[in-house]
Amino acid sequence: MTGLKDELRRMIAADGPITVERYMALCLGHPVHGYYTRRDPFGAAGDFVTAPEISQMFGELIGLWAVETWRLMGRPRPLALVELGPGRGTLMRDLLRAARVDPDFSDAVRVQLIETSPLLRQAQQRALGGSAVPIAWHERLPQAPVGPAIVVANEFFDALPVRQFVRAERGWCERLVGLGPDGGLAFGLFGEPESGLTVAGRSGDVLERPEAALGLAGEIAGLARTGGGAALVIDYGYEGPALGDTLQAVRRHAYADPLAEPGAADLTVHVDFAKLAAAATAEGAAVHGPVTQGAFLRGLGIETRAAALKRRATPAQAEDVERALARLTGAGPDGMGELFKAICIADPALPPPPGFAAPEVAA
Repeated sequence: MTGLKDELRRMIAADGPITVERYMALCLGHPVHGYYTRRDPFGAAGDFVTAPEISQMFGELIGLWAVETWRLMGRPRPLALVELGPGRGTLMRDLLRAARVDPDFSDAVRVQLIETSPLLRQAQQRALGGSAVPIAWHERLPQAPVGPAIVVANEFFDALPVRQFVRAERGWCERLVGLGPDGGLAFGLFGEPESGLTVAGRSGDVLERPEAALGLAGEIAGLARTGGGAALVIDYGYEGPALGDTLQAVRRHAYADPLAEPGAADLTVHVDFAKLAAAATAEGAAVHGPVTQGAFLRGLGIETRAAALKRRATPAQAEDVERALARLTGAGPDGMGELFKAICIADPALPPPPGFAAPEVAA
């Protein structure tokens, strides 16, 4: 039993069940027992692998995307290059290396990393140590400097807590985490239905409201609109509307019970890109996409980059490059190319950025 599980059981016994949103927030961000507070979850030795850890190609292409987007912005100086949830710093390291193609961009950039985990900050400092680019850390986006900015968020929105509602005979009732008959954690429902929810549904359907994600999308949109910049969001999810329970736990590269070991497993939900787009456009930003990650990376030239790497590689290294290309762009259960999507939230005055053929604004 985890320390957080004991604490949650005491909390619920004293004060009653908590929302799924509160449960997710505690599991991921508790100051002592939180998942991201006390561990490095990335890589083969961790619980999951993200695109930057699969291949340097991912971060390099994002770097070239950032350079071209900066040029479309009119080459402002200085430029805040913001990353939300930088992981081990792998993406930013590869991004900055590829961005050296334009020395003026490297001179203009001031990196701003939004990270709450002390452990991951240390990993980022190791990965980015010796960089010639100024780097600062913040816990929240509003703490970063205002002005022209490019924001990158790769697999960040999926970890933001959501509220869940289950359709019952009496209406949409909020899903709660309480104590079962055996004293263990168990799901239940609030007694009264949520007022104002008029979505049609059948008994047992689950409706997710990503209020934290929508609030952040609005913040990013305001930053892009007022600073003349853009944000790239890549994550796994769907283009709604849709019903369904997407809450999942992952530990040691396998799915787990979300209630079994709070604080010891990663908790995520699928991102509703239609809702993100609506929140951004409501703040006056333009939204390009979503497009699949596979289409986005191919549009940036990942196949050309893979071919260049293979020409300078040993046969074993060339096989690794080919496997990484298939993983990043391919469809099916072993590929990220279809499940993962990309959108760009941008100043309406900017033309469509690389990887997005034409602007698609949510109604």
